[in-house]
Order: sequence, then C-alpha cells, then structure tokens
Amino acid sequence: MEGWCHPGEAHEEGPFGEWTGYYASGVRPAPVIQVQCVMHRNDPIMVGVPPNRPPHDYSYMRSVLRSAMLSDALIKAGVPDVRGVWCHEAGGSRLILIVSIKQRYPGHARQAGFVASQCQVGAYLGRYVIVVDEDIDPANTFDVLWALATRSDPAKDIDIIRRAWSGPLDPIIPRGPEVGFNSRAIIDACKPYEWIDKFPAVSESSPALRARMIGKWGKILSWETEPPGSAHAAERLE
Repeated sequence: MEGWCHPGEAHEEGPFGEWTGYYASGVRPAPVIQVQCVMHRNDPIMVGVPPNRPPHDYSYMRSVLRSAMLSDALIKAGVPDVRGVWCHEAGGSRLILIVSIKQRYPGHARQAGFVASQCQVGAYLGRYVIVVDEDIDPANTFDVLWALATRSDPAKDIDIIRRAWSGPLDPIIPRGPEVGFNSRAIIDACKPYEWIDKFPAVSESSPALRARMIGKWGKILSWETEPPGSAHAAERLE
C-alpha cells in the first residue's frame, strides 16, 4: 500500500492481541494513512501471524529462538552441564522456562534456575523456571510435569523472587503502581543432590527393548515412533 501520512491526523486504534493470549495495550491514537495505491500479487503467500492465544506460529518461532538464546546465556554465565532448555510456547516463550542439567554439585539446580530467571534473556516478564535432571526432555511437557510431580517438594523446592522485571503486557498485574513488577517461582524439580545416588531408579524399559518392540508391533498398534503414555500418543487416542 502507498499513501500519505499527514502530521496530526490520527484515529483511535486498538486494543490488539498480544503474545500472552490476551488483548492488551489499550486504545490509543495512531497515524492515519490516506491510501493512494494498492499493489498485490495473484495467489499471494500470506505470512501475517497475529499474536493470539498460544500456541501458534508466532509462539513456536519465538520459543525456538529464545530457547537457543537462553541456553547460550546460561553457558556464558558459567552454569555447567546444561543439557537442554525450552522456553515453553504456552507462556509465549517468556512465562515458563525449563532447564535440564546434569547435577554436579550442591546448589547446581538452584543456580541454573536463578540465573535463567534473571539473565537478560529470561529476566523480562517471566513467571516460572523449572529445573529438571538430564534424563528429562525440557521440551516434553509430560516428562517435565512427571518430574515436577515426583521430584519436587513444594515446601522445600520452590523459591520466590519478588519485584522482578515485568511489563505492561502482564495480564495478572493490575493497572497502577504495580505495573512493571512481578514475582518469579524457581522450582527445583531435580532429584535431591544430597541423596541422588539413593533416589529410586526409574521403572521403564530400556531404549533397545522399546525400539525392538516398536519395530515389531508399532504399525499394528499405530505408534511407530512413540509408545503409549507419551503426550502425542495420548493425543491420538483422544
């Protein structure tokens, strides 16, 4: 579109959907363009991705990029043995951060959680940071929730940071002087380091046995790559 935008000519516009999945930013004046010409192509490829309730293309794209950035930030900050990072799409890549580590020393899990929540990549408008062991895929929500349910004690393993860096798009913060601040929950969903060697062993088939069974029965049972109990298998059953 081509046109003219004259100083002082404006109309109220908004609110618009935001990456949080809610309307935000309110109504405000925006410049008006007097359109003079519209050019187009036949059979266009539409690339517009309005931010709505996640997940959508916009949240998926941001999750991948921000996960790589957060992983890089943790390593540069000196957090060792980071095995995986996922900035979950349900939180628009900001509100739920999951970090997988191989525990090396007492406090390692807390260190990873606090650094993830307050480094430049993770600091703005965060909410929850969940730290899991290296056997948990941070991008597998079912695995993460299993670790959260079985390896964390709410009374011992949740730390709260108050007056952290939020923003005007945070839907849980009321309009007023509190805008700009929020709290963070750092959840240690790792095995307790002080008795990690005595923690109950995971009850599951070996990867080799699972691969053999999938190869033999997968087509019949319609799970060529994932056994029952996985998140995707449950979706197919539904």
